[in-house]
This record gives sequence, C-alpha cells and structure tokens, in this order.
Amino acid sequence: MDILFAQIQADLRSNDALRQSSALLLALQQSAAGRDISVIAKSAVEEIVAAPASAVCKKLAFDLIRSTRLTSDLWDTVCSGIRSDLSFPDPDVTAAALSILAALPSNFLSKFISDSNADVTACFDSLSDNLRFSITETLGCILARDDLVTLCEHNVNLLDKVSSWWSRIGQNMLDKSDNVSKVAFESVGRLFQEFDSKRMSRLAGDKLVDSENSLAIRSNWVSSMVDFVWRKRSALMARSLVLPIESFRATVFPIVYAVKAVASGNVEVIRKISKAAANANGNVVDSNAERFVGVSDVVSHLAPFLASSLDPALIFEVGINMLYLADVPGGKPEWASQSIIAILTLWDRQEFSSARESIVRAVVTNLHLLDLSMQVSLFKRLLLMVRNLRAESDRMYALACICRTALCVDLFAKESVRRGQKPLAGTDIASLFEDPRVREDLNSITSNSLFREELVATLVESCFQLSLPLSEQKKLGMESRVIGALAYGTGYGALNWTEPALEVVEICRPCIKWDCDGRTYAIDCYLKLLVRLCHIYDTRGGVKRVKDGASQDQILNETRLQNLQRELVIHLRENHRIVVSNLGSSWQMRQLLFDLPGMKKYSFGVNTPRICARLIWTIAEHIDLEGLDPLLADDPEDPLNIIVSNIHKVLFNIDAAANRTNRLQDVQAVLLSAQRLGSRNPRAGQLLTKEIEEFRSNGLADSVNKHQCKLILQRIKYASNHPESRWIGVSEARGDYPFSHHKLTVQFYEASAAQDRKLESLVHKAILELWKPNPSELTLLLTKGVESTSLKVPPTAYTLTGSSDPCYVEAYHLADSSDGRITLHLKVLNLTELELNRVDIRVGLSGALYFMDGSPQSVRQLRTLVSQDPVLCSVTVGVSHFERCALWVQVLYYPFYGSGAVGDYDGDYAEEDPQIMKQKRSLRPELGEPVILRCQPYKIPLTELLLPHNISPVEFFRLWPSLPAIVEYTGTYIYEGSGFQATAAQQYGASPFLSGLKSLSSKPFHKICSHIIRTVAGFQLCYAAKTWYGGFLWMMIFGASEVSRNVDLGDETTTMMCKFVVRASDASIAKEIDLDPQGWLDDLTDGGVEYLPEDEVKVAAVERLRISMERIALLKAAQPRPKTPKSEDDDDDDEDEEDEDKKQKKKEKENGEENGKPKGPSTLSKLTAEEAEHRALQAAVLQEWHMLCKDRSTTIN
Repeated sequence: MDILFAQIQADLRSNDALRQSSALLLALQQSAAGRDISVIAKSAVEEIVAAPASAVCKKLAFDLIRSTRLTSDLWDTVCSGIRSDLSFPDPDVTAAALSILAALPSNFLSKFISDSNADVTACFDSLSDNLRFSITETLGCILARDDLVTLCEHNVNLLDKVSSWWSRIGQNMLDKSDNVSKVAFESVGRLFQEFDSKRMSRLAGDKLVDSENSLAIRSNWVSSMVDFVWRKRSALMARSLVLPIESFRATVFPIVYAVKAVASGNVEVIRKISKAAANANGNVVDSNAERFVGVSDVVSHLAPFLASSLDPALIFEVGINMLYLADVPGGKPEWASQSIIAILTLWDRQEFSSARESIVRAVVTNLHLLDLSMQVSLFKRLLLMVRNLRAESDRMYALACICRTALCVDLFAKESVRRGQKPLAGTDIASLFEDPRVREDLNSITSNSLFREELVATLVESCFQLSLPLSEQKKLGMESRVIGALAYGTGYGALNWTEPALEVVEICRPCIKWDCDGRTYAIDCYLKLLVRLCHIYDTRGGVKRVKDGASQDQILNETRLQNLQRELVIHLRENHRIVVSNLGSSWQMRQLLFDLPGMKKYSFGVNTPRICARLIWTIAEHIDLEGLDPLLADDPEDPLNIIVSNIHKVLFNIDAAANRTNRLQDVQAVLLSAQRLGSRNPRAGQLLTKEIEEFRSNGLADSVNKHQCKLILQRIKYASNHPESRWIGVSEARGDYPFSHHKLTVQFYEASAAQDRKLESLVHKAILELWKPNPSELTLLLTKGVESTSLKVPPTAYTLTGSSDPCYVEAYHLADSSDGRITLHLKVLNLTELELNRVDIRVGLSGALYFMDGSPQSVRQLRTLVSQDPVLCSVTVGVSHFERCALWVQVLYYPFYGSGAVGDYDGDYAEEDPQIMKQKRSLRPELGEPVILRCQPYKIPLTELLLPHNISPVEFFRLWPSLPAIVEYTGTYIYEGSGFQATAAQQYGASPFLSGLKSLSSKPFHKICSHIIRTVAGFQLCYAAKTWYGGFLWMMIFGASEVSRNVDLGDETTTMMCKFVVRASDASIAKEIDLDPQGWLDDLTDGGVEYLPEDEVKVAAVERLRISMERIALLKAAQPRPKTPKSEDDDDDDEDEEDEDKKQKKKEKENGEENGKPKGPSTLSKLTAEEAEHRALQAAVLQEWHMLCKDRSTTIN
C-alpha cells in the first residue's frame, strides 16, 4: 500500500494532466474502499489545488478533499488556491474552484467572502454558461444555511454582500442558459424550504437558536425573492415552458410558494418580521382581484402537465403544488379535484410505487378541499388504499384524516338538510363501510385483520374529538375549511355531534362479537362512546315526549339508542353462549367447531368473559328498566333476565386464560353493576340478591368479594325497604367507563396487551397530530402576527476560563434528541492587547460522546483574533448511550506566530518558473511556542438525555413496581420565611417548601399532576421521563419540613428534607445516577439541593429523637400531682358542685374511664408518633385546601 501511495504522490507531482487525473481517480478508489488517504490529500492540495492545473484535475482534487479531513493549514492553502483560480483565464477552472466553497468550514467562509467579494460577483457576469451555473449552484447551497445566517448577524458588510447575491440568483432564473435557469429556480426553492423547515440545516448538523436578528435576516431574503417572483411571474412561467421537460419540475415550487404567499397575505407578515416594512414596496398587489388572477394564471400554467406528462415525479410535484394553491382565498374545488385525480392515477398505473405513502398522505390531507360528492366517492377507494400501506404511522394518520372528513361531511349534509336543501346520497357514516371487504371484516368474528380495529378505534376517537369545543385560535392554511365545516355543522346546538356519533355506534355494533386474541382497545373505545351517548340522552328514563320539551330529533335519537340497547342485549342471550361455555378455554375446539356443518347455525355473541363484563356494565347502567313489560318477567328473552343470567356466568366463570378473562376486574365490575341495577328496580333487586348470596357462599369468592357482597346486599335491601327515602347517589348514572385494555403488572408483558398499547399510542398520536397539531414557530408568526413572536430563549452560557486568563471562553450547548447529537457553541474573546494570528481550539470527549468522523479529538483553528473581538465556533458530537459525559476544551494560542518565516526571503528567481512558484507557496511561517490554556470541563447534564414521557397517573403507579432498577437518596435545602407565613404556606398562594425544587418545572419530565400533596407538613411529587434510547425513568420525591432552632428576630430558617426515589427499566440508568448523586441533584435542581448521605440521615434522626424524648421528660416532670379525692362532707360546701361534677365526668371520659373502671396511667398524649404525624398531615391538607379555595373564591369574586 505504501508503494501505491508513493506512486500516486509521484504522479501528482508530475506536470502531466493525464497522469495527475489517473492518480486522483485511483486515490478516490482507495478512499471509497475505506482507506486513510490523508497523505494523498495533502499532496493533492499542494500539487493540484495550490498550483496551476486543468479543470478536470481541479474537480477531482476537490472531490478527494471532500472525502477526507484537512487540517487548518491545508484549508488555508485551499482558500489561497481558490482565490488565485478566481482570476484564472480558463472559466472552467474557475467553475471547478467555486464548487468547493460549499465544503469550506464556517470559520474560513466569512473571511473568504470578505476578501473575494468582487471576484465572486464578477462570476455572475461571465460569458461562460458553465461558470454562471457553478456560481449559482454553489451560492444557492451556501447562502440558505444556518451558519451563514449567523455570520451575517455579526457582520453587516457580509450581510450586504449576501443580499446582493440573492438578487443576482433571482435574476438568473431568466438566464438564457437552460442549466443556469434551472439551478437558479432550485436555489430560490431551497431558500423558501429552509425558511419553512430548515431541512438542509438539520441534515448539515447546524443547531441555530433563532434570535430576532437571524429571523429578520432570513425573512428579508424571502420577502425580496417573493416580491421578485410575483413581479416577474409571467416571464418566469414563460421561461419555464421553454426549459426541457425534465427541468420543468424545478420551476414549480418557487412560483407556487411566492404566489400563495402574496395571495394569502403571508408576505406582509414576513415583511414585518424582516423589519423592512417601511422600505418594502407596498404596491406589489393592488387588489384581491389581482391576487386571484395571479393564482389563476399559475393554475392554468400547471394544469396541462397533469394530463399530458408521462413523468410520475412531475405529475406528483405539480399535483401537490396545485393542492397547495387550492386553499388560497377564492380557490376552486376543481383545482383540488384535478390534482387528486392525477395523483390517484399514479396509484392505478402502479408507477411511483416508492411514494405510496406520500400519495395517500397528499390525498387524505387535502380531502376537505373537494366538494361533498367527490369526497363521498373517494371514501371506499381511500380505505382500500390505506389498508395496503406498510408504515403504521402513515396508515393511522390517513385513517384519522378520512374519519374526520367523514364526520365533517355527515355534519355538513345534515345541517344542509335541516336548512331546507336537497339531501345528498352517501354522506352518512355508513358510506365508509360500503365496500364488501370492509363490511366483511366488520361482521366477521374470527378475522385476523388488524385494520378493522384501527378503523373503529380511529372513528370513535374522532367522535370524541368532535365533542370537544372548537379552538378559538385563528387558523390559516388547510385547517381553515375543516374548522369552518365543523362550526357550520354544530352551529345550532351543542348536541349535534351526537348524531354522527350515534351512526358510528350503530354501524360498528358487530365489533363486540370480535375475537381479537385478547385485544380489547377497539371494543373499549366503542363501548366508551356508547356509554357517553346513553348518559347524554339519559336512556334509563325512557324516550322523552314532546310535552316534556323534547324535540323531534331528540326523540328519534333516543329511540335509536333504545333499539340499539335491545340489540346488544340479544348478544348476551344464553343460547348464544352455550357452545362456548361448554368448550371452556380450548381454542382449538372452538376453531374446529366453526367448520362443523351442524354448528354453523349458532352465531356467537359476546366472545369472552372480559367483553361480557364490559357489555353488562354498558347496558345495566343505562337500560330503561321501568319500560320493561311486567308480563314477561318469567320469559327467558326478557332483557333483565338475560342480564342477570350473564352476571351469573361472569361470577362463576372458571376460565383463567389471560386473553379471555381478567377475573379481578370482571368480578368487581359485575358486582358494581349488580349494586346499581338492584338499587333502582325492585325486581332486579330480588333476582340479584339471590345471585349475590349464592356467589358469596361459593368458594370462588375471596374475602374481599365476600365483604363487598355483604355491603351490596345491605344497600339493595335498604333501597327496597325505603323506596321513598332512597339516596339518589346509590343508583345515579355517572356515565363513566372504568375499563381499560391495560392489565395488572404481572400481565404487563402479555402479547395482546402490548399490541393494544401500541395501537393506542399510534391512534392517539395520529388524532392529536391532525386535530391539535403543534404549530411551528413560523406558523405562529404567520397566524398570530409579529407582535406575539415566540422566539426561543438562547441557553445559559457557562464560563470555562478564569478571571486572569488571557483568553475568555464561554460555552452553551444545544441537544437534538431525534438525531442523537449535541452541539457545543463556543465564544472566544482575546483579552490581550496583541492581535493573535492563530488560535487552536482543541476539544476532547469523555463518556458516551463521539465525533461523527470517528476522530479522538476535534481541532478548530481560528485566525486573526483582534483584541476584545469575540469569535464564534461550534463542535457537533453524537451520544451513544445514557451516560454522564463532558467536553474538555483547550485553547492554544501562538503569540509569536509569523515571526522569522523563511518565506519572507525574496530572491532573483523567475516568477514564471512553475517549480519556484510551487516552492514559494509551500513555505509556511514559523508557529513559535504555543501558550496552552486548559479550560474547565463542560459537563452535559444527565437530564439533557431525557425526554418527558406523557402517561396517566393510573399507568404511572401500575408500572412503578415493574421497573427493576431502584435508587434512593436524601437531599436537603434551606428556605427562609417570616413568621406565620413560612409555616402556614401562605406566601402569595405558593408553598415556600417547594422553593428548592422550582427548577424541576424546566427539566424534561412529565409531571403526574393528580398525585401531588402540597401541605406545610410534606409533599409528594411524581415524574416520568424516557431516555433518548427508549429506557424508562420514573421518579418520586417525598418531602417533610422541619423548623430549625435558629430563630433570628422572628425570621425562621427552615430546612427541608427530600427523599428521592428513582426507578428505571435498565440497571445501567440507575447505576449512572447512583455513581454521582450530587451531580444528579445538581442537574435536577440547578444546584439547589444538597445530597445527604444515609449515615448523616440516621444520625440526624437519632438526634431529633433524643431532643423529643428530653422535651417529653421535661413535660412529664412539670406535670402537677393528682389531686386527693374530696370527702362527702365537703361536697355540700362547694358552690359549684354541679359544674365540678360535669368537669370531672368530662375529664374521666377523656382519660378513658368508662363504666366506673378507670384505665391505667396514661402519658401526655394518647396518640402514637405515627398517628400524631398522620393527624397533623391531615390537618395541614385541610388547611391548605381551605386556603386555596378561599383564594380561588376571592379571585373569582
């Protein structure tokens, strides 16, 4: 290998262009094979880049540079070579030199632009098409990046140069060369995309915290380009038509983006953000008519390509952008329909198959732009398309879009009919299930398809979202028409959402018969919606009448619900369960039974005892018992008899299969249903009393069940004996549905429960993404205006150097959990009076950090540090796992750099001699001895590697025991109060003992809010988080305040003790926290809590106990002696005999004397320490609650 590299270097040193190009190709081949070619790269820089060479060799040398790492000295040589090539006579050599600008490090880019501004600008005016193409392409990639925006923010001259270059790039869209025009369109489109998404900057690893100035700079560029495209739109569309058809695609997005920005008014807000509203041309758009004409012209320009083009990528690009235009004010549904038809044609032609998810997402996202008839006609087709999607997240999002649109269509159609318009066929929810395959899945019992569960769950969750109040926030973009349709459909009553929801529960009724191998999420969603509707319409009271004030729609809906309840009772009939109950838990026998000809006549009702208990709860809570026919009391088909018989089956079920029953939950639910059912109907009370007594005496009932049965029997007996004074709370309908697919901890790893949890998370994520999307910062600016900007606050910078160091270094970091990266931003300030020509920043790593290129350390070489002039640089590293890590920074500066350089000698050599010129370029000035400044390590907090994990309190405490790794430690902090306010926790409505934990609110934890006890005596806080790598971390904090003995002029200094309990899913997480408890506390509380070792905790507890015992002993010693009993003769002399007698009896009663038999001697307090502490905590809770309620009432009043 050394011989090969030596041969390559020898060829590079030759003046033969053919040998040089062959050597560079061979070096690129070695680089592609993964070999280190840094030696060859150095030779290529010195022999090719820094010396005259052909354009081909220059291009190959730059490709070689991109594939390896260069030192700062070599980058200096590259920059000097590029500067010399900019004035080279051959424009192809100049074009090759410009192509490497995009690879220049940021710290070299600013100086290069400042030094070579005139030469770069001259390239735009070159007669060479290749040179104009190269300068447009290169600057289009560089100028939109985050790092260049940062450089422009700190350099006004650089900002002026870059702004002038953007105008030249915009003018190049009308260039006579097709290639130049195409790449100019791409550059402008890249600027618009970066303004919206910053995709290119994220791929490059840039982490820019948008300041007000940086956002204004980018907005200024965008607004100027939007104005240029709008003014020149006719010329640009004409220019794009004469481009080759394969280049036309690049011209679509820039024109559409600019036209829509003007037509929707977004450009006005962008101008305000750019702080250039006063200088902007306010006459860009004269009227709304001109805006609409401009949009129509663009649509007419693009529409022919939907029908005539044969390129699938072009059809998709044009279709997406026409959908983008269809939502502007005055947009027509025909524009959206043409685009969607063209995009769906790609699916039918089986072309563009790699973008199937993109096709479906584009269609379902813009479905609301179509008219009602076309939306309805697409429902069946879209469901089949969605069913074939591979990506689960895309499938869930598409289902959520379809279900929301279907609900909107149903609401809109019903409201139109209510207002006297002609009804449109196929607008009801049933149209979603018209396809035979979807209907077959819905009605099948043993289908293995998960799609039907996804469809039912998404449809029901969409109904729940529809029941919530609509957001009052002003919306722009594609959401506006959906919100408008919902507001139109729900404008005349709060219960109008229940009409499509009622259709949903009617259509999806067969889901309760499904056999889903233990999965229950979809069925739980369905029954939860049914319970909500029954509670809203109060079906237990029967169908309301007109004379009671009910409307015709309400009467019809209540009648439909009553009929649905009767149909569900039919599924509970005994003959529907005979076969299954006889077969027990043998799944193989049940499968064989379906194939027997004689058994096909049995239609299975509710499939498992788990679903049976859920259905009993749903029906028993809301069925109209008073409306049952008393003459059918002995009929087995009577609904009450069917319910009671099924309660008996659940109570006496011995099927213990995990996927068929959850006996603890089923029995509890059935007993509660029996209590409520028996308390509101005498006949139900009689039947259920017999069943409960039988179950109570059976061996299947445990001690808890027996005590619960006793209580239920007493309540039913009291309700039957006192019908006139029956407490309404016993039998009142609450409308709750207590079931969940989540199981007990011991069943956590069961497969069906895991699938249910996965489906639930996917459905909820898709629903929230669609109904309540998190708007980007740009969206907030465009919707709320510039007055309510929500710019990020830059992180706090930490100083890494001392006060007397010659250089000042401060740093902050930004984390990106999606990419697993952390970027350290450094600011270096020269505090000496010298101008430092060279400063090296070396960064080393410890812990789980690693550099992207695999190198052990990173070096940033800074040049020309003027005194008191800050210089910025950054380093991006990756994080491999959850571990405490740090970055170690060293500053090496050379105060004698440039002195005594041999390159200063100027002899009588001929300047035209290439060898002499090459030798002079290779000479370097002497570095001199460096001064090394070792900075403090920059530690990355462990909390930075965590993400908040949203979870319900029930799930939190259910999962808490299942996390194996545990860490416990104690911390203390001090807070100060004044007098009573400190002990009564009344400092402006906030308890002072949480002062040391305030920083937790800014940490990446999800707060379990319903389990916080805030009192003066103590508190409990619960938090949940997830590491970047999927591990779970749960944390509880218990606290108790203790008033110290240090009292100074009435001010109390109080010490708070906190018990931290951390549980994790992986032992490595707990081990990392346990290695440095104080560091973990500092990360959590920003240094507010001090770690207290367990030995000190025990010593402090012993000391407190000793002090308490001494006080008790003093109190006992100070207690007065008991008085001697008085004689009977002296009793007559007392004037207050009766009062004394009463006091004595009261005292005897308090001391425990009963029936004249006094107990033994008692201490000062009859309560134990635990009881006293518990009572004190209760009193403190009540006091805190009373004060909070008082404050709330004061605030409201």
